[in-house]
Amino acid sequence: MIISEEKVVSLSYTLVVDGDIIETVNEEKPMKFIYGLGYLLPAFEEQIQGKKAGDDFEFKLSAAQGYGEVDPNAIVELSKDIFKVDGKIEDGLLVKDKILPMQDSQGNRLNGVIEEIGENSVKMNFNHPLAGCELNFKGKVVDIREATEKELTEGLYGERAASSCSGSCNGCSGCS
Repeated sequence: MIISEEKVVSLSYTLVVDGDIIETVNEEKPMKFIYGLGYLLPAFEEQIQGKKAGDDFEFKLSAAQGYGEVDPNAIVELSKDIFKVDGKIEDGLLVKDKILPMQDSQGNRLNGVIEEIGENSVKMNFNHPLAGCELNFKGKVVDIREATEKELTEGLYGERAASSCSGSCNGCSGCS
């Protein structure tokens, strides 16, 4: 069986950015996803299409193929007042490089990284942590199988099921 639409694919891989290992997924607990349903970066899926179980892969994705270039409009100054609860900012909340879950005016959830803390404002970066990065993947196709109807309608569940982020941002300080 080869990797194609609506197949459950299990991969082991290492992601390297700027010479640093960002993430390693081993064969014993591979990442699983349904090919073609948008769980991973489209350029990533293109690189593994047609491979079979046991095949190795190694490729690079440019920033444009990955999480895009750094968008200066996604770096914003926010008033410290928005972080207050009952008129007070919680101790330890505003710390440089801390990732805070936030919400935009439409109610969409976003993660922002605190870049600077001023007297009355906080500079936050809402770019993906891997924006501006070349992504270097090396890995192996562990398994391929047909997706069930339930998986196609409800998705995969489990500790290594891929998300639209691909899990690649864990522990990364980004490239900018």
